[in-house]
Amino acid sequence: MTTRSTTTARYRWGMVLVIGVLSFASGGWLLHGTADQPEVDANQLFEQVLGAVKTYYVDSLPNDSLFHKATAGMLEQLGDPYSTLLEDDDFRALTEQTTGNYGGLGIQIDVRDGWITVVAPLPETPAERAGMEAGDQIVSVDGKSTQGLNQDDAIKTLRGAPGTSVTVQVRRPGLSQLMTFRITRETIHNRSVQPGVLVTPTIGLVQLTPVSETSADELSAEINRMRKAGMRGLILDLRRNPGGLLDQGVAVSDLFLDKGQQIVSTRGRAEGTSMSYAASRDQAWEEMPVVVLVDQWTASAAEIISGALQDNDRAVVVGVPTFGKGLVQSLFRLGPTRALKLTTARWFTPSGRTIQRDAANEEAQVRAVTAIANGEDSGALDSLPSHRTVGGRTVRGGGGIVPDRIVRGDTLTDGERAFARALAANIESYQDALVVTALELKERKAVTAEQFTVDAAMRQAVYDKLEAKGVTLTEDERSGGAELLDDQLGYQVARYVFGRQAEIRRRALDDKQVQEAVRLLQVGTTPRALMSEITGQ
Repeated sequence: MTTRSTTTARYRWGMVLVIGVLSFASGGWLLHGTADQPEVDANQLFEQVLGAVKTYYVDSLPNDSLFHKATAGMLEQLGDPYSTLLEDDDFRALTEQTTGNYGGLGIQIDVRDGWITVVAPLPETPAERAGMEAGDQIVSVDGKSTQGLNQDDAIKTLRGAPGTSVTVQVRRPGLSQLMTFRITRETIHNRSVQPGVLVTPTIGLVQLTPVSETSADELSAEINRMRKAGMRGLILDLRRNPGGLLDQGVAVSDLFLDKGQQIVSTRGRAEGTSMSYAASRDQAWEEMPVVVLVDQWTASAAEIISGALQDNDRAVVVGVPTFGKGLVQSLFRLGPTRALKLTTARWFTPSGRTIQRDAANEEAQVRAVTAIANGEDSGALDSLPSHRTVGGRTVRGGGGIVPDRIVRGDTLTDGERAFARALAANIESYQDALVVTALELKERKAVTAEQFTVDAAMRQAVYDKLEAKGVTLTEDERSGGAELLDDQLGYQVARYVFGRQAEIRRRALDDKQVQEAVRLLQVGTTPRALMSEITGQ
């Protein structure tokens, strides 16, 4: 009897200890309600959980914070990186991207050698009217030094509400005294289509990024301007274009197609999300051949344009397969500084291709497109499903726009890789050295012709600036990276001495994708001849 009682007592004490350990490991539990509570539906479940958190959670949380956390959690559980709540700076960034409008001075800037450096004033803006020039260093804004500001802080410092004024002090190469400008901010329109350049007397190159509210009008005006200057064949550069507005992707495509030709269709679950879009009028330049350049960062509305022109046999697509974002996001305004960006449909090209790349998440998608762009997974293209264009050509679907002519960018030589590795930890100092050298050459008026050659003295000036910052390179590293340095310094000098268009022209000479587009357009001087060059018929 005693033994049994002792055993029972030990058992009970053991259970108490087990319960105590479990309580310690999982927290102290206090039960509310009974085990025979009826099941609740989903709406009641959310309300009961929210009510319990508001009333009993150990830390007090404002209602606004609770609802915000619930909203963020719900969107995260969708598993869609493109559905998100946009607030404050993120909302303003999207608004600027889609409209192209912001309050500011109208200058392109870069932070170099610790100072805000003017890359170029935009045409017909307060900065241009005030007399600011490429290469000016902005040393203070409203009496506060700008030294050491990063790019984001520099932009925030210069931008502001239209109608407000700002005092800017500038150090200009060649002048000993600082210059002072009192400038009133205006609403600045950041064009998605920059002025194009003629890379040959008859072939023009026009860059479009992103796809914003005025893209179609800007592109139409720029093409007409360049045709008056002698352009007969167009290279439309959509590389690094992240996309933008669906309706403007349709409108840009419409410029190159005839009335009734299909552009894109969307398929969604809700009423009004399944739509089909076709060209609304005949094109203005039916005799002009077009090559579209794309890369692994061409996405969304930019893929609508390239897919529509490819499927209708209106353009030849050159480059590497695109990102593969075939989802439509709808924007639901939730007040003056907040909006819900929600995926509401998928879109398909005229041949029926879905462009959404199959990947577990955005990071996996980036890895996949980068591998294909670098030629590491070229076999993946062969397994993609085939589709037919209106003219019967075979195009690939299953993820992104696969170009008609795959042309990868230049790869670094072994010597250039060694040069890049040596500078990896000091890349900002290297960029500073390039820009400062370019500004010194501008100040001395040492470069007078756009097609100049980077010589040994220019190269040495860069090395001297690097050494002044404690960055040294071996002779082998200098030798291996000489050609790469010459190219990069040449672009910076062209930019600051002759302007952005001169830089684009110089880059085009070294760009394998642009040069392939030029070759195609020189052979295919009409749309039909260009298609024949691709098909061999």
